[in-house]
Amino acid sequence: MIREKLKNSIREALKSLCIAANDIHLEHPADLRFGDYSSNVALVCARELKARPRDLAEKIVGEIRAQKIKELEKAEVAGSGFINFFLSKEFFAESVGEAVKEGENFGRNKSLNGKKIMVEYTDPNPFKEFHIGHLMSNVIGESISRIVEFHGAEVKRACYQGDVGLHTAKAIYGAMKSGEPKNAEEWGNAYAKGSSAYEDDLKAKKEIDELNKKIYDRSDARINSLYDSGRKISLDKFEEIYKKLGTHFDYYFFESGMAKPGLEIVREFLKKGIFEESDGAVVFKGEKYDPALHTRVYITSQGLPTYETKELGLHITKAETYPADISIVITANEQDGVFAVGLEAFRRIDPKLAGKIKHVSHGLLKLPTGKMSSRKGNILTAEELISDVEKLVEEKIKGRDYDKALKKEIIEKVSIGAIKYSILRQAVGGDIVYDFEKSISFEGDSGPYLQYSCVRAKSVLAKAEEEGIKPSIEKIATETSELERLLYRFPEIVERAGKEYSPHYIASYLIELASSFNNFYTKHKIVDREDETSPYKIALAAAFAATIKNGLNLLGIQAPEKM
Repeated sequence: MIREKLKNSIREALKSLCIAANDIHLEHPADLRFGDYSSNVALVCARELKARPRDLAEKIVGEIRAQKIKELEKAEVAGSGFINFFLSKEFFAESVGEAVKEGENFGRNKSLNGKKIMVEYTDPNPFKEFHIGHLMSNVIGESISRIVEFHGAEVKRACYQGDVGLHTAKAIYGAMKSGEPKNAEEWGNAYAKGSSAYEDDLKAKKEIDELNKKIYDRSDARINSLYDSGRKISLDKFEEIYKKLGTHFDYYFFESGMAKPGLEIVREFLKKGIFEESDGAVVFKGEKYDPALHTRVYITSQGLPTYETKELGLHITKAETYPADISIVITANEQDGVFAVGLEAFRRIDPKLAGKIKHVSHGLLKLPTGKMSSRKGNILTAEELISDVEKLVEEKIKGRDYDKALKKEIIEKVSIGAIKYSILRQAVGGDIVYDFEKSISFEGDSGPYLQYSCVRAKSVLAKAEEEGIKPSIEKIATETSELERLLYRFPEIVERAGKEYSPHYIASYLIELASSFNNFYTKHKIVDREDETSPYKIALAAAFAATIKNGLNLLGIQAPEKM
C-alpha cells in the first residue's frame, strides 16, 4: 500500500539525517486541502532531539523530495512542523484502474492467509423469542466473519444455543399451565409466564426447579414431549430469520451437549485446586487471580452444571471440532463480567487454547422507549423490528412504478440494509437507540443511501454500455476529484477493520465515499461521447461501484437492482 511506501520514505529520510524512529504515524487529514496523508514525525523526533520541529520537518521533506517518489506530487511542511503529502494524479488514475480490474477482489488482502478462524455469534435460546439483542449480535458477527474472510482467512461460523437451563424449565412450566404452544411466539409467552411465576410464587419456583432436573435427566415422558416440540419450533423459526438476514452457520453447538464435557473438566480441576467446594456447590473464585473478578458457581448444590460449566465444555468442543488459530466470541457487554471470569478459569485449565480466544462485546439495541425484557414479556422481537421497518419502507416507495417482484425486493433489501447499517455505523461497544425515520432515509447517513448510491453507479455503467463507451484510464481528467482521493483508501480501511474487528470503519468510509460520488455525479456528465475524458469518468464510476458493492457486502448488505 502507498501508506507503507510513504512510511519507508520517511524512515529513509530520517536515516539520512542520522535519526532513529521506532514508529512512523501517518493519518488522513480531515480536510483534503492539507494533503492525502499527514505525519507528526518531525514534532516527535524534535522533542527527543531538542530541536525546532519546523526546521527538522523542512530537512525531512528535503530528503523525501530527493527520493523522487513517483506516486508523490509534493510534500510540504505545515503549521508547527507537520508534514503533508499530496499524491499524484497518475497514482490516483492507477488506483482507479486497479479497482476496476480487481472488481469484487478490490480491497482483499492476504494478511490472514492460512489462518483458521471460528466466529461464534447470535446465540439465541430455544423456548425464548429471537429478540433484537440476538439480531444485533448476528449483524455484528456476520460482518466480522466477512471481513476476516476478506483478509484471506478460512472462516467457520458457529452458533451456541441454550437449549437447556432454567429458562427452559420456566417455558415448559408456562406451557403446562396454559396449553402446549404451537409456534415460537406462544413459546415466548409461555416463558414469560413461567418466569413471572418463578419470581412471584414460591410453590411455582420449587416446581420449576424440579422440572429443570427432569429436563436434564429426560425422566418424564410428558416433559420430554413438550421439550422436543418447543426446541424444534424454536430452531425452525431461527432458521427462517437467519435466511432473511443472509446468515448461515457451519456449526451449531447446544448447551445440552456441553454439560457432560464441562462437568468432567470441573471435577478434574476441582481435584487440582482450581475449583473449590462452597456450601455444597462448586465455585471458581476469580478474585484470587484478579481483584477485578468475582466468584462464579460451576456446579449447583443440586449437582447441576451452570452456564459457566457448559461454556468450558464449549471451549473444548469447539477446539476439537475445528482447530482454529483464533476463536472470536461475540456477546452483549452485559456478559462481560461473566465471560471474564470464565476465561480466567479456562486459562488455568488450558492456557494455550484460552490464548486463542478473542472476546468482542457489543452494546444494547434499544428503542426510544428503552430496553426490553423477555422475562417480563414486553420484548421486541427481531421479526417485529424488521416488519415495522418494512412497513415504513413500503410507505416511502408508495406510488413509484415498480412491478410486484421488484417492489418486494426493494422492501426486503432496503429494510435489512437499514437495520444492519444502523447497528454497524458506530463502534461495536456502544448502545444504539434505533431511529426508524433516519434508518430508512435515502439521503445522508443510512443504509438505503448507500444502496441508492450503488444502484445509481450501476445505472451509469449500464448507460455507458448502451453508448458503447468503455472505461479507460488513458486520458485522465485535468483536475483530481475528491472521489479519486477517497477510492484508493478502501484496502487500508478494510485492513484496519479486520485488525480491530470493527465494521464501523467501513460503514463510515462508505458514507463519505458515496457522498463524494453523488457530488461528482451532480457536477459532471459522466457518459458523454463528445468528451474525451468520459471513458475515465466511467472508469471512476466503475471503481466506485466495485468499491461500494464490496464494502456493502462486508457489512452484510445487498443493494436491490433498482431504487
